[in-house]
Amino acid sequence: MKNAKKKILIATGGTGGHIFPSLSLADFLKRKHQIEIVTDKRGLKYVPHGEEINIRTINSDTVFGKNIFKACLGIVKIILSFIFSIFLMMNSRPKLIIGMGGYSSFPVCIAGYCLRIPVIIYENNLVIGRANRFLLPIVRKILVSTKDIQGIDSKHSKKIFFSGYLIRSHILNLKKENRQNLEKKSLSILIMGGSQSAKIFGEILPNIMARCFQNGIKLKIYQQCLDDQLIQIKKIYEKSKLEFELFAFSGDMSKYYRRADLAITRSGASSLAELTNLRIPFIAIPLPSSVDNHQFKNANYFKDKGYCFLLEEKSVSNKLFEILIDLNKDERKLFLMKERMTEHSDKDTVSKIEKLIEKILNEQN
Repeated sequence: MKNAKKKILIATGGTGGHIFPSLSLADFLKRKHQIEIVTDKRGLKYVPHGEEINIRTINSDTVFGKNIFKACLGIVKIILSFIFSIFLMMNSRPKLIIGMGGYSSFPVCIAGYCLRIPVIIYENNLVIGRANRFLLPIVRKILVSTKDIQGIDSKHSKKIFFSGYLIRSHILNLKKENRQNLEKKSLSILIMGGSQSAKIFGEILPNIMARCFQNGIKLKIYQQCLDDQLIQIKKIYEKSKLEFELFAFSGDMSKYYRRADLAITRSGASSLAELTNLRIPFIAIPLPSSVDNHQFKNANYFKDKGYCFLLEEKSVSNKLFEILIDLNKDERKLFLMKERMTEHSDKDTVSKIEKLIEKILNEQN
């Protein structure tokens, strides 16, 4: 019985930015532990087919909103999710709860605390999320991706554990295509709107790409788009005689990462960290409505490191064309960004977290 695997429950929100780090951590920990993931129904679409980790769903919701009725309904859902989590953990008896952020993680972590199960949380944004902020008083540790984290009260500073960004192993080990002989012929641009997609990318960017091509920039475009945008975008690119490939959201971006010289992206922490680890310079366009403006802060952090350009959505129509023209004139700028990116690596993140987990689990013996 001494060698029996201890159960760890990972509680996470249902967006790609929450699910992918959770799967990354679960994939590493399952070698030594029993892993169970709890999320909401949104999260299931980001789980690869055939995933061998046990996943349960809860019906939780946010209480932050302008609609009073929806806020009240959110409170009811959280209470019900809390009760469900209590019974779930009384039955499964996990030794540790890891909250990965998002409102679905909140009732699970609270239930774990009430049952005297140790709780740790993970934050990959530059500003701590609301769910994690409320959980800070009850957790053992908060794992942070950057030492520049904002929003943590000084009284909780001793709980901070710098882990780095959680990146999926197959992304960290990805081999880029050798494009040395193609660099002067074309620039491969990956346009990605994140797990929640960026409708505006499909509305504005194709015309800017076409304009670049008409001004002598040889491009190959790989663009994520919504299903209802596909026909219109295809018409623009075909009319401009641009080389392109359109795709819906994919949980595995490996194919496109291999080919990209430059990315245009929203500013979710997971996406920016993946691009940085793969040495793909990017133009970050933060979602203006992101909670606590966290996407802007994420992008600004990477811009200050010299890894990317930051472009606010309101300025895309006027400034994106100028940036691409400038990069075409001076290829060294992309090269220098790639060089700076070599300073950053998250290959040790999972091993750092594992050591902390083992320490917490051993304290219970």
